[in-house]
Amino acid sequence: MSATTAPGDGSGEDPAPVEDDRRDRPAAPSGWHVLLEIPLRRRVAILVSVGAGLLVALISVAVFFTAYRALYDQLDESLVERATAASSSDLADPTLLLKVVSSDALAAGDFRVALVGPTGRYISIRGNEPPIGPPEAEVAAGKPQPPRTGFVDGAAYRVVAVQSGNGRALVLAQELDPTRRTLSRLAIVLVVVGGIGVALAAVVGVAIARAGLRPVERLISTTERVARTGDLQPMAVTGGDEIARLTRSFNAMLAALASSIERQRRLVADAGHELRTPLTSLRTNLELLVAAEEGAASGRPDAPRLSDEDRAELTADLRAQIDELAQLVGDVVELARDDPPEIAAEHLDLSEVVERALDRARPRAPAVRFAAELATCEVVGDASALERAVLNLLDNAAKWSPPGGEVRVVLRAGVAPERPGTAVLEVADAGPGIAPEERELVFDRFFRSADARTMPGSGLGLSIVAQTAVRHHGGVSAQEAPSGGALLRFWIPRA
Repeated sequence: MSATTAPGDGSGEDPAPVEDDRRDRPAAPSGWHVLLEIPLRRRVAILVSVGAGLLVALISVAVFFTAYRALYDQLDESLVERATAASSSDLADPTLLLKVVSSDALAAGDFRVALVGPTGRYISIRGNEPPIGPPEAEVAAGKPQPPRTGFVDGAAYRVVAVQSGNGRALVLAQELDPTRRTLSRLAIVLVVVGGIGVALAAVVGVAIARAGLRPVERLISTTERVARTGDLQPMAVTGGDEIARLTRSFNAMLAALASSIERQRRLVADAGHELRTPLTSLRTNLELLVAAEEGAASGRPDAPRLSDEDRAELTADLRAQIDELAQLVGDVVELARDDPPEIAAEHLDLSEVVERALDRARPRAPAVRFAAELATCEVVGDASALERAVLNLLDNAAKWSPPGGEVRVVLRAGVAPERPGTAVLEVADAGPGIAPEERELVFDRFFRSADARTMPGSGLGLSIVAQTAVRHHGGVSAQEAPSGGALLRFWIPRA
């Protein structure tokens, strides 16, 4: 006996496994992914052509089989009528069948006749025998059978058998070549017409894709123009279909983007303008301080000198300017964010937030008295952002109130019909008030009235108040206080 071994190096060890790199090969794209890689216009044309081709093919098949069934039913009905009439005529007599009817006459009529017995034996004219089989013998035995297709010498015949009495059946067969030629011509016509229909469907599909996707191409060209040039001009909208809705949405997006860019541009311009003044003053004071220090170090008699009182005043001014600059930069950064930051939403009592803001505001304005009337108001929001907004309101009221003046702070729950379901904070100062034409502007960025330009501030504090109210789904307003000063309202929904 000879043993067979696996191919190897003869060492008896298993061969090293071959590393299969099929895992590193990219997966072959499926048919659907391949279709998605085709441009949309061609895809629409292909889908329309395929759909129209399937529809034409379905209609052609239905027409062909309907005509097929109709022709065969008509032929069967005609043969049954002829066979029934012949079964009661002289053809039913075997002796007369052979004497009266000639084979040439039957051949000229494209049909064949025979008389069949229950045993299957039949009488027919030689050379014109129809297809005879068990179904015809069954008819002779008294069991009706439906028409059938039989073959003689390779030729197809439609065969009908009817009883003719005395245990016999009359068989009538007609050649199917004319019917089949008709069906063949019909099939050719359907194929040609179907092909023309598919070609026309392809042309129509291309036209539909081109006309239907023209607005999409305009939208694509507009987006490319915006990305290339930064021009945010909206598109012209025509019609009221889905493409028109998409165009309107795109125009709305462009308008929002243009508004955001304009706000950022104005913010940068206004911030640059507001930063210029404190920076200039800060540089002047620093240059004066540096010059005094250098003069004192040089020992020259004509060098500028500063007294201790002037030096302390200048240092205090520098600190104040640095604080003002830091506050301005912080306000600009806060307002520069278009998207609202994540609010640390928590249930809190707004009266406690106002109390903390009052504790911070009183040391800042020792010459002003704060009178508070606070009711408990449960809200949901960011405690630090709300405290900063309230502190800005208090600082603004203290700035405009004269020494010895009173700032009234009232927190209450809104009642119908004023602010139902809200917590309303009112801050009234003892100042000159706000002109009616400026009450809608005091919450804008960098807005400062003519009287306010001589006072400290950047014009951003009330803007932060309005932004905080909006982010908490509330609002702000400016009115005249009963005492004649300004009355600022701030409200947000209660929990």
